[in-house]
Amino acid sequence: MPNSVRDLRSAIELLKTLPGQLIETDVEVNPHAELSGVYRHIGAGGTVARPTKEGPAMIFNNVAGHEDARVIIGLLASRERVGHLLGCSPRRLGFLLNEAVEHPLPAELVAEGEQVPCQEVVHRSDEPGFDIRKLVPAPTNTEEDAGPYITMGMCYAHDPETGEHDVTIHRLCLQSADEISMYFVPGARHLNVFREKAEKAGKPLPISISIGVDPAIEIGACFEPPTTPLGYDELQVAGAIRGEAVKLAPCLTIDEHCIANAEYVIEGELLPGKRIREDINTNTGKAMPEFPGYTGAAKPEVPIIKVKAVTTRKNPIMQTVIGPSEEHVSMAGIPTEASIISMVERAMPGRLLNVYAATPGGGKYMAVLQFKKSIPSDEGRQRQAALLAFSAFPELKHVFLVDEDVDPFDLNDVIWAMNTRFQGDADVITIPGVRCHPLDPSNDPTCDPSIRDHGIACKTIFDCTVPFDQKDRFQRCKFMDVDAARWVPGFTD
Repeated sequence: MPNSVRDLRSAIELLKTLPGQLIETDVEVNPHAELSGVYRHIGAGGTVARPTKEGPAMIFNNVAGHEDARVIIGLLASRERVGHLLGCSPRRLGFLLNEAVEHPLPAELVAEGEQVPCQEVVHRSDEPGFDIRKLVPAPTNTEEDAGPYITMGMCYAHDPETGEHDVTIHRLCLQSADEISMYFVPGARHLNVFREKAEKAGKPLPISISIGVDPAIEIGACFEPPTTPLGYDELQVAGAIRGEAVKLAPCLTIDEHCIANAEYVIEGELLPGKRIREDINTNTGKAMPEFPGYTGAAKPEVPIIKVKAVTTRKNPIMQTVIGPSEEHVSMAGIPTEASIISMVERAMPGRLLNVYAATPGGGKYMAVLQFKKSIPSDEGRQRQAALLAFSAFPELKHVFLVDEDVDPFDLNDVIWAMNTRFQGDADVITIPGVRCHPLDPSNDPTCDPSIRDHGIACKTIFDCTVPFDQKDRFQRCKFMDVDAARWVPGFTD
């Protein structure tokens, strides 16, 4: 189902045509904790503390302290909504992204003389009164946060040695009038490799942060190795989804590019050798809520971006996300599904029917694999598929295996399969001592002395599939297949 979405504004216009997908309010809201506090009830979902629910995206038209700005939150906080925005059935999104990775379309520079929307308004750091905290209405998720955070910034930079480029999303805290701290999760994040190379050479790394872009860019940017190895620019994924190259524009104050139709662009440099305590302005010891549902600890030393300029569209729209919300599940989980599909399909074609990186895992920790056993020798291959899933996405912690008659997107159905097709002494496969994700608080020696270092976990497979030679004993009740709309007009499954 093709659509005309190419930037944030066209995404909003599409949602306005879809009942129940977008609401707006003109009631003034404080960006400090209150804005996220409101959306927690309206539509955050995910691993947010209850009460919460999955609901519409929301635009706040009256943000205290920011007269000319609006803030949108929850754009991707619904798999159904992501399907509309990417022009794809929600159940096939993982396949869509897998195809996009396999057929990338590189980004292109805007033509000389072409209008650059993100540079309609320009604020330079050497101008009197320049202050990113006044220019960018970045909210805090809670009252404990280390400061206002940019949570949906597309960070773009080049490898100073090879010229390869990449886009990723990072935790960015506004620390002063012209400084932003940037947290890098340990591991092979591409921009951190670029930063380390520049720092070793004693040079700053130019970096642009584009906020408020095409949802295809925001989801594509969340791929990780090995699916998108070092040197693979994820903007190519968005181009493939749209069938149209993402447009980049030269920045005005640094030697870098930015996303041309972004609502906001921050131009700056990662400074070599300079670090800052993340909660230097609050001393709470906490950073911001992260996807597992807990608040991340403020880091004692994080790199600093020195801001050179902020450019915007006229009447810009700030985009933000609640860290543990369903929005993170969409952004992280759908690329996870694509990575698993790619890895398993290459090894055993046709057996993996679908994958769901489920909400309770924040899109990263948990995956449900729907696997079909067609011949006797397929028995055991389902567990091999789970091992491949761990290889495709190293941060994955738990894999649930289900048969073709179980809906992987319905966790009630998954747990039904666990209750009727699973024996704990025979169908749990544990792989202890494997590096996983540092934001899981249970992955720590304080919880279990056998854990040798923080971030090491026991990866676990829950095999809830029926043994191939027992399939006749596990037939689900066969109801008559009817069109219920005959009795209930307008009804859809």
